[in-house]
Amino acid sequence: METIGQWLVMVREFLEIPLVKLKETEITLWTLLYLFILVFLLFYLTGKLKNWVIDRLLARFNIGIGIRVATGTIARYFVIIIGFVIILQTAGIDLTALNVLAGAVGLGLGFGLQNIVGNFFSGIIILFERPIKVGDRLEVGGVEGAVQSINARSTTVLTNDNISIIVPNSKFVTENIVNWLHDDWKVRFRIPVIVANGSDVHLVEKLLLEAAKENRDVLDQPAPGVRFLLFGDTGLHFELRLWSTSLVHRKGMLFSAINFAIYDKFKKNGIELNTTALDLHVSGGSLEVKIRRSDRNSVSEERQRPLPPAGGE
Repeated sequence: METIGQWLVMVREFLEIPLVKLKETEITLWTLLYLFILVFLLFYLTGKLKNWVIDRLLARFNIGIGIRVATGTIARYFVIIIGFVIILQTAGIDLTALNVLAGAVGLGLGFGLQNIVGNFFSGIIILFERPIKVGDRLEVGGVEGAVQSINARSTTVLTNDNISIIVPNSKFVTENIVNWLHDDWKVRFRIPVIVANGSDVHLVEKLLLEAAKENRDVLDQPAPGVRFLLFGDTGLHFELRLWSTSLVHRKGMLFSAINFAIYDKFKKNGIELNTTALDLHVSGGSLEVKIRRSDRNSVSEERQRPLPPAGGE
């Protein structure tokens, strides 16, 4: 027993060795251990508090997930700040003594930590202004996906390939953002269609509308529409415009289903989709350009022109 008691006394004396002295406050190993344990518990418990506010407290009032996450995150930040001040005081650290470190910390923030601090305050702006929220479908910096979580430094975006991409919060403040679901889940999609010259344009319109209306993911209101855009060298250009709420996160699936339906209906009714192939043949001193078109009125067109001299543009 005496050996254990002596060992405990030695450990206590070791932990109470002063490391740093700030005015009248001495920082010991025991102080650092005490701070580490309590700060760890503070972050752990505030994380539990945030989840409780989001999943239990606010969920009872039928509040949207975006508002719940923002409220829970802000509440966690508030408790962390208050808790950290209390922990420092209970550890015997005089807060006025920390003024000695203010200059060094400010210098560090000005150089090495400026991006982290910028992202942190950008996260605060996002939570208050709410340009994005959890569940939104967005495009930013070449990344497209659904917002999974908004944290202090970064936001997690999940792509359709089930890949999580961590985006710094500053990008959502300084760059243009395409938010597909900012205020409304209704999104209009535009599907271009080019048919061969000489096609029955009224039949094309009828078939495009049928393809849209027969798809269960296309809304009846607003109703689908067809626009005859232009007479082009490559054929007649149409655009099918339709609205959907169910496949905003899977627009490729919607486009594929509509294109399959359009192809089947055009084939059944004798409407030819325009495909243009370009053949280049170099023979002798001339360049032969041959364009093959699938429209009914023009089978092929050939043009010849001399090749430029060697070294020319």
